[in-house]
Amino acid sequence: MHSLFRWSLLPRDLTRLARVSLLTLGVAVLGACGNTPDRDTQSGPEVLYQRSSQALRAANYEGAIRGFEALEARFPFSDEARQGKLDLMYAYYKNDEVESTVDAADSFIRENPTHIRVDYALYIKGLVYFERTPNFLERFFNVDLSERPPSDARKSFAAFQQLLQQHPRSEYAHDARRRMIYLRNRLADYEVAVGRYYLRRGAYVGALARAKYTIETYDGAPAVREALEIMTRAYRELEMTELAAQAEKVYTENFPDSAERVARKERWWWPF
Repeated sequence: MHSLFRWSLLPRDLTRLARVSLLTLGVAVLGACGNTPDRDTQSGPEVLYQRSSQALRAANYEGAIRGFEALEARFPFSDEARQGKLDLMYAYYKNDEVESTVDAADSFIRENPTHIRVDYALYIKGLVYFERTPNFLERFFNVDLSERPPSDARKSFAAFQQLLQQHPRSEYAHDARRRMIYLRNRLADYEVAVGRYYLRRGAYVGALARAKYTIETYDGAPAVREALEIMTRAYRELEMTELAAQAEKVYTENFPDSAERVARKERWWWPF
């Protein structure tokens, strides 16, 4: 059976026009494919980095991630790949890929310990943990975050602390220091919440340990005041009167308005 459509049956000019049209369409399709960073298999590192950066600036984070990952895979020792690793961290961060952001930052720090932008990698690592928000149920029920184990806060604090210790003049140092103050208070609140729980349960040794740790580790945090109150109460319950008196003295010296506060708490604080 003969085909119903054959080039020989078309007039010569129409045949030529159809072929040119199909060729033009094919070039357009290939050109469109070439505009995505991850499909640009013929370009060098400069072009691939440029197109990935364009995707990043356009908030096309998934496209930027594919492009920067391809750049690192194909040209791992190029200057563009090294810069691309920093941009890849940011793309992961904006795309809410926490573990990928941390892995990329750790890899860059490990492979480029003397690079001028190591401070940026540490900052992004601290920032991605800092900005992890409560989940939907915690927001809906207004959960007290001071009673939730702050594993992300600890990781964020450690990253910012390393940044300040190794790069105190970094452009990110000021913001990192401010975030550390917030994190310090958050961590201190959690320790006090645990100490308060132990005190209610009659676990005075555990409450005392948490209070001591808070005072020694997070000096200056608002929660230190309550930590001293927990320490004083725990010593009294353990019948360590001399240590209780010392703790109370430290409390009154650091908080002059403490006399009335302690008197109120003696009446209603932690009823058993």
